[in-house]
Amino acid sequence: MRIGLLTEGGTPCAVGDTGAWWQRLVRGLASHDFDLYAVGGPLPTAPLPPNTRPVPAAGEGAPPAGPPERTRRRAYGRRDRRRFAEAFHALATGLTAEDAPGPGQDDPAHAFATGLGALADLARDSGGLPGALRSDDAVRLLEAASRAPGARRAAAAAALRDHLAFADRLERALRPLSLDWYDEGALGSADLCHATAGGPVALPGLLAKRFFGTPLLVTEYGVGLRAHYLDRPAADAAGHSTALRTLLAALHGRLAGETYRQAALLTPGNAHARRWQERLGADRDRVRTVHPGMPAARFAEVGEDEEGGEPGTLVWIGRVEPAKDLVALLHAFADLRARRPDTRLRIVSVPADGAGPERGADHCAYLAQCAALAAQLFPDEAPGAHAVGENPVSFEELGGPEAPTLEDVYASAAVVVLSSTVEGFPASLVEAMFCARATVSTDVGAVVEIIGGTGLVVPPRNPRALADACLALLRDPGRRHRLGAAARARALELFTVDQNLAAFRGIYLELLSHAPARHRAGSDVPFAHPAEAHLPGSWAPKAVAAGTGAPDA
Repeated sequence: MRIGLLTEGGTPCAVGDTGAWWQRLVRGLASHDFDLYAVGGPLPTAPLPPNTRPVPAAGEGAPPAGPPERTRRRAYGRRDRRRFAEAFHALATGLTAEDAPGPGQDDPAHAFATGLGALADLARDSGGLPGALRSDDAVRLLEAASRAPGARRAAAAAALRDHLAFADRLERALRPLSLDWYDEGALGSADLCHATAGGPVALPGLLAKRFFGTPLLVTEYGVGLRAHYLDRPAADAAGHSTALRTLLAALHGRLAGETYRQAALLTPGNAHARRWQERLGADRDRVRTVHPGMPAARFAEVGEDEEGGEPGTLVWIGRVEPAKDLVALLHAFADLRARRPDTRLRIVSVPADGAGPERGADHCAYLAQCAALAAQLFPDEAPGAHAVGENPVSFEELGGPEAPTLEDVYASAAVVVLSSTVEGFPASLVEAMFCARATVSTDVGAVVEIIGGTGLVVPPRNPRALADACLALLRDPGRRHRLGAAARARALELFTVDQNLAAFRGIYLELLSHAPARHRAGSDVPFAHPAEAHLPGSWAPKAVAAGTGAPDA
């Protein structure tokens, strides 16, 4: 079958999923053809598998830096201006209204969906929307909706600059409505649309369903609205007002909710993401958890070494950022070392893919803060008068001399520690399980779902509990080894690439078998013609075929 894979611009790697998830998917399902649509970014430059072809947004070549020809400003006639005003009014009302409508008020989610569908129809008929979405009429309609009865209190306080900034972000989010993908030769030729996230990424799938009846599958390992809430520091740095943040959160929430309502099936990567989806309106009957598939073969040698690990060595590995709460980890290690002086802590940082200069600066500042705290808590110690002092806490970077590979880092660990206050699906925890290492983790995100009783879990922001759990495992090697073996067995059963591919292989066939057959000239549609159609004669009893009664017994 032909799959329209909707991605975020060549790197649809979900939060918490290491490696190129979409590449593992298309390589593992080589019997299917994939059309790769990059929504919101350039097409991938890396070589693609032979069953995958990129589809440019403007018909040929990579998408231009600015809006393509179809998405530039154009003058609407009187009829189209009226259509746009009606559609945008419904959309703006759905964005600015409170989630719980008052007496006599329409459901804001329904108003948003109505406006979005009407804008899609207008974009298809007239050749694009950005000129209209950035127009004075759009700003006036948005301002009127923000001040209408039943509007959110924070939205009512929005100033003109907030409306202008939001109109710009809205045009970017709805730009997929104006791209040259929606015809029988492009997205209309897909048997199934598979979006790697909700929200704007899934917009082409919503349109394919609206115009062609194509079923939509949405896979999320991290929910966009949750990421928007967690990105508060970046919004503060950009000078976003409370009113603008409220409007942007409403946009993310409404787009996600409409995506969840229209999708034939949702496949969150964990129960944590599933709860977010259900909170935003997803039907439980159409939600099926599919854990992300991670390569396990590279950790096989470490995992099969039952006596591996350096006694007394704790390992933390991940991106160095405040949400990882390394400050609490250092205080916990100070408590632990006071009770067991021979322990050491390795903090191994993994560079974040695609991190911008601001994130790089935050990483360096937080790393320097943690290094200064470690130097204060643990002065360099020397075993004798003629030896060089060493600090029991080491800060290393993956790929360096002391930590060349992930396998080497996990091989040195007696216990792997996760101290985060915020997590989605922590990949480092699964990697540690592949390596048969006992773990101590804070109870955040999908940690309990991943661990499933094969490791110790403590409350976040509790250094004493973290220290007690680590000390309990360091003092009991037999328990450590038992937990590590159980963790490896669990990871190999639930979190491998093979189980992920098997799940999606079955889901593709299931969704297509329930989709209505669509006949296209010069092509065969799977399941469109059952085997009985090729044999002469009627397979229905004459009474039933004629509509005169029940079939003979």
